Amino acid sequence: MAESILSKFIENENALSIDRYLANGGYEAARKVVISMTPDRIVQEVKQSDLRGLGGAGFGTGMKWGFIPKNSGKPVYLAVNADEGEPGTFKDRYIMERVPHLMLEGMIICCYAVGCHRAYIYVRGEYDKSIERLEKAIFEAREKGFLGTQIFGKPFDLDIVIHRGAGAYICGEETALLESLEGKKGFPRLKPPFPAVSGLWGCPTVINNVETLSYLPSIILKGGAWFAALGSAKNGGLRLFGVSGHVKKPGLYELPLGTPLRSIIYDSAGGIRNGNRLKAVVPGGLSAAVLTADEIDIPMDFDSLKVKGSMLGSAGVMVMDETVCMVRALYITMRFFAHESCGQCSPCREGTGWMEKVVGRVLAGKGRTEDLKSIAETAKYLTGTTICALADGAAMPLGSYVEKFYSEFEHHVRHGACDLKPELVT
Repeated sequence: MAESILSKFIENENALSIDRYLANGGYEAARKVVISMTPDRIVQEVKQSDLRGLGGAGFGTGMKWGFIPKNSGKPVYLAVNADEGEPGTFKDRYIMERVPHLMLEGMIICCYAVGCHRAYIYVRGEYDKSIERLEKAIFEAREKGFLGTQIFGKPFDLDIVIHRGAGAYICGEETALLESLEGKKGFPRLKPPFPAVSGLWGCPTVINNVETLSYLPSIILKGGAWFAALGSAKNGGLRLFGVSGHVKKPGLYELPLGTPLRSIIYDSAGGIRNGNRLKAVVPGGLSAAVLTADEIDIPMDFDSLKVKGSMLGSAGVMVMDETVCMVRALYITMRFFAHESCGQCSPCREGTGWMEKVVGRVLAGKGRTEDLKSIAETAKYLTGTTICALADGAAMPLGSYVEKFYSEFEHHVRHGACDLKPELVT
């Protein structure tokens, strides 16, 4: 049985109460860093933990903090990415709804480490309950003296502001998030400069995900080496895997990084529903390349999936059984990316829209043989040609669905219909 860090709070709504949170050791880590740790020591502890960014990219958290310039003369900001727009992903919502104080404590630790006195939480606009509970938690923390001025009686001040997003997927990209926070259209920025040097209002800025910050209190209290040992090499600790689709027990599972995908599907989520066979798995949110049923004996960590040509991303594990038409699945995927492209870069704007039309044509039974070649070529052209990674995120499923399920796409083209057995379609 894996050690539980976040799930013990998520499963218990009593953790919503600040008094209950305090009774279970809440804010002790924040107290420890403000009273007895130096910023450099905190950063080193987080580096030792091998905590990676759990929003998608998987960049080393301590390393990211270390890029913040010292004595720049400018204020330092923390922007919390709570947008969570990746389809198949629902972990951050549960943290904000069930244990908002854990995230706030992580924010205090981060802010003290990088010298930040004003932090912003950029929340997905549809997350009404998350916003309501965050507002209450911030009020409670301020009343207890954990936010505001002279925190824990030390010369450290911190204010936290909630910013409601407007439902744009692109604003989950860190620089588009900053643009939106500044009141502008959510267009990703060219990098460099990177946000650590020139972020919010041109000032040094740390951007961290909700889940990433929520693991910090445990790291501070139990040590970076302890946390690193819970996961796999260079992939420290646990993370929340959101399993959805055709499994018996869809839900949120906190497991060590490096847990085999097969174990997540068959042990944690109970296996495939209705006695059906597994057909495909998207391992890290809609942007990840699809895996076949023969590819699930793989450790679920950032590096292993990258070698396989996919990615862990947001750990949104979407399971598809034998009743799924992969052409329809790809069409729905491309329809999403075409709709959510911000339109700033022509390869993404035109490529995603064109692929929605082409895959839709194949699905409708009007496809041509050359369409399959066009899909594969467009996937290559989308990769690495745009300011942000949305086009790359569209290219990964676009190329992998056709490559791994080519016969199914070919059948649609040749026969104008799906090759699924009628009795399997639900």
